[in-house]
Amino acid sequence: MQKEIEQTRRWLEKIVVGLNLCPFARLPFSTGRVRYVLYEGADMVALAKLMVQEAQYLSHTPVEEVETTLLILPNALPDFLDYLDFMDEAEWLIRENGLEGVIQVASFHPLYQFAGTESDAPENYTNRSPYPMLHLLREESIEQALEHYKDPEKIPEHNIEKMRELGLQGVRKLMEE
Repeated sequence: MQKEIEQTRRWLEKIVVGLNLCPFARLPFSTGRVRYVLYEGADMVALAKLMVQEAQYLSHTPVEEVETTLLILPNALPDFLDYLDFMDEAEWLIRENGLEGVIQVASFHPLYQFAGTESDAPENYTNRSPYPMLHLLREESIEQALEHYKDPEKIPEHNIEKMRELGLQGVRKLMEE
């Protein structure tokens, strides 16, 4: 397995699943239904094409085989503002390719920063990852998960609390592992 994929898998295991930041991630992770796709280039046109291709693949592949896809971008979009611009493009591409309501794109980036926070605020680490990533999710899976989860709107609140409890040092230590 390539280094970037292994680091992403460990991040998913230790941070996202381990801290229960996304209560819906445990099952796809433990059953091997997370698809890891590494894009080593930096060309935005090629990345856009790959994202659409992966979104279409996910929408046509049985959920029993692949639940979700992490598109890992070690050499693309290192600047967070450029990444946010691309996220707008990604959402447009989802709509233009008839996948709105089918596939959703979530964002993770090593420099993720919520509006109104300091760059080193612990809550930013809820969306910080080893590499820039596009997380492709099935809307249907999200809806099903939400049906069985009490107070899903409180998930971000709980995550912020967890990160603040860990503190900046604790969070950084986990990320380094």
